Amino acid sequence: MASPPAATLSYVNVFTRDLQALPDFYRSVFGFAEVEAIRSPIFRGLDAGGTCIGFNAQEAYGLLGLAAHADATGVSFLLNFDVAGRAEVDALVPVAVAAGASLIKPPYETYYHWYQAVLTDPEENVFRINTVL
Repeated sequence: MASPPAATLSYVNVFTRDLQALPDFYRSVFGFAEVEAIRSPIFRGLDAGGTCIGFNAQEAYGLLGLAAHADATGVSFLLNFDVAGRAEVDALVPVAVAAGASLIKPPYETYYHWYQAVLTDPEENVFRINTVL
């Protein structure tokens, strides 16, 4: 049996209600730069270091044949942002909250030896700020 072709994660896409505000939130908290070459009226992309976060306006549901899912609710993905250590986790949490995030679970050490905080962005998408101990 042949091995599957090698793959890499290029984007994590988020459907957003506010195509300007949500990318700006992630830019202000993590310093990600916009990939302006791929900007469109219904899309923004941020370079997250080895992969990108794509933000799709609501119009993209129809474009992608996903109109039936446009009203779906619930957590359907979890963004993870790795940092160098505990101090960086602790420092970024108040930055994120000041930018509009809600803190769900303050920084803590997990049973699998990570130090992380769980937050939601201004549109209630879940993300974690992590470091491996």
